[in-house]
Amino acid sequence: VQLQASGGGWVQAGGSLRLSCTVSGRTFSSTAMTWFRQTPGKEREFVASIRWGAGNTYYAGSVKGRFTVSRDRAENTVYLQMDNLKPEDTAVYYCAAGSSPDYYDMRVWGKGTLVTVSS
Repeated sequence: VQLQASGGGWVQAGGSLRLSCTVSGRTFSSTAMTWFRQTPGKEREFVASIRWGAGNTYYAGSVKGRFTVSRDRAENTVYLQMDNLKPEDTAVYYCAAGSSPDYYDMRVWGKGTLVTVSS
């Protein structure tokens, strides 16, 4: 499995962006497709996750109600719709695949895409 994230960019606070993660290769229905983010000097943190098959979703408290994770299995793509963005959302965003949304269960990582939110 290979992952390719895209859609990052610059946006003003209160704006929206949609990130995409294209999935190449076989993905199991139980796979947790997960978004993480990282800022310089900090550990990579969980943002949101979705089960590839059932579509169950999980969110970090800091983004719940503002971000929406979804997947299009026909297009082999996972999305992260980010609304009402805040400057503290500025980070490099990564998509990953694993057996659970937990960081230590991730088996494949895509390259990151930078999101910059200005105040």
